[in-house]
Amino acid sequence: MMWTPRRAAALALVLTAAATPAAAQEWDILITGGTVIDGTGAPPFAADVALTGRMIVRVSRTPLARSNAERVIDAHGLVVAPGFIDLHAHLDPLMELPEAESHVRQGVTTALGNPDGGGPLPLGAYLDSLQTFAPGMNVAFLVGHNSIRRSVMGMDDRAPTAAELQRLRDMVDRAMEEGAFGLSTGLRYTPGFYADTDEVVALAEVAARRGGIYTSHLRDEGLDLFSGVAEAIEIGRRARIPVVLTHHKVVGADMWGGSVRTLAMIDSARAVGIDVMADQYPYTATHTGISILMPPWSLAGGGEALEDRMRDPVLRDSITTGIIWNLVNDRGGRDLRRVQFSRVRWDESLEGQTLHDWALRQGLEPTMETGAQLVLEAMRRGGATAIFHVLDERDVERIMAHPWTAIASDGRLSRPGDGHPHPRAYGTFPRVLGEYVRERGVLTLHEAVRRMTSLPAERLGLDDRGRIAEGMYADVVVFDPATIRDRATFAEPHQYPDGIAWVIVNGIVAVADGSFRGTRAGLVLRRQ
Repeated sequence: MMWTPRRAAALALVLTAAATPAAAQEWDILITGGTVIDGTGAPPFAADVALTGRMIVRVSRTPLARSNAERVIDAHGLVVAPGFIDLHAHLDPLMELPEAESHVRQGVTTALGNPDGGGPLPLGAYLDSLQTFAPGMNVAFLVGHNSIRRSVMGMDDRAPTAAELQRLRDMVDRAMEEGAFGLSTGLRYTPGFYADTDEVVALAEVAARRGGIYTSHLRDEGLDLFSGVAEAIEIGRRARIPVVLTHHKVVGADMWGGSVRTLAMIDSARAVGIDVMADQYPYTATHTGISILMPPWSLAGGGEALEDRMRDPVLRDSITTGIIWNLVNDRGGRDLRRVQFSRVRWDESLEGQTLHDWALRQGLEPTMETGAQLVLEAMRRGGATAIFHVLDERDVERIMAHPWTAIASDGRLSRPGDGHPHPRAYGTFPRVLGEYVRERGVLTLHEAVRRMTSLPAERLGLDDRGRIAEGMYADVVVFDPATIRDRATFAEPHQYPDGIAWVIVNGIVAVADGSFRGTRAGLVLRRQ
């Protein structure tokens, strides 16, 4: 056969046509026709977003060819945003619930664990164990002050010796070397409550030298709230470390409105160069152990020491007085109906019920004195967790509107039917977008997305997540701004939200057209 230019051209056409199907698969996923909110706080814009492997490779304001993608997601009428980053998450059940469905269904693709001073030690060994299976979302961790103090000093109510302080500092340094993103404290909880400011500064300095952050459950969020905020700011100043006032709130009717002052304190601190911000969940109730109603001195030394004190009539009377004070002035809100049981392992029938309900069940008058006796009974049986309805909506909105407030759930990984969790475990991020953006207008949509994405990413030093941009990890959530809402309530918390259409974690689809896929494409992140 004679070789001619015409035959050469024909053969080239055949070869090109044969190669087209394979070559056309330029992208793994193309999200087309959506409104992009890129996470920076910039206004929305129409664009197609292409993903290949774990990365975002194209963001185009002109349409991209569908034929070039292996999978096309039609996002017309929907918002395409970075996956949400939860700065305060209780990830302790992660081994039992590796798919992290209660978080991923909210659009969360990255969560920060070990808040409030808690978490397992040694951290490095724990992170290594997590890497043996893929979690459903990216996870990062802090090192908890309460955990390291307990391991060195038990539940002692005293200052550390010089040798003990060095051990505490060494443990923080080791955890930071192993990948911790910073130090967390729970100064309202024991044994962290027994630490003075100097001790925390000494540990925060170690985290700061390694590029970490400091997150603080304040020493007090009620009558001494302002002192608690001032202490956290002072720790940030002295240790030269970025600070997060975590789950910032104002506890108790006597303090409602106090957010005006606390937010001014944040602004004043930032004005003089102290890097402080807050995070917040969008609810008017807190959630923690029933022991929060106990006077902290009574918990020193641990469970056996508490039992000894409870057997002593004089000490028991002092403890009872302290509980009554907290029921009136702090988490009790002067009404036993404000204390709602969440998890009660020794009597699951109490879950979802209140201290008031329990008193009536026992045939008792629901007074503060009765409430105190029931708290002691709960502690004697091994404790419980509870939801405390003691916040004011005006403080919630005011804190949310502040430009340096990130959205964070403080939620524990949950599964339907297990206990009676705070609804934040299922609904935090959709609630902000539905209730506080669409219904109330507290935030614009693009500003709310910034609080959930680039703001927490910047705090963690994650420069490759939290934005829709080329070269970023492909953590993406696609939602309907007209229908997104939380469904979980304080009465019926085990309900997934509406309006989350797609969630993509590191380029892998975790929620498809509203259906949870159970994929586990998350990474264990370590501070670099």
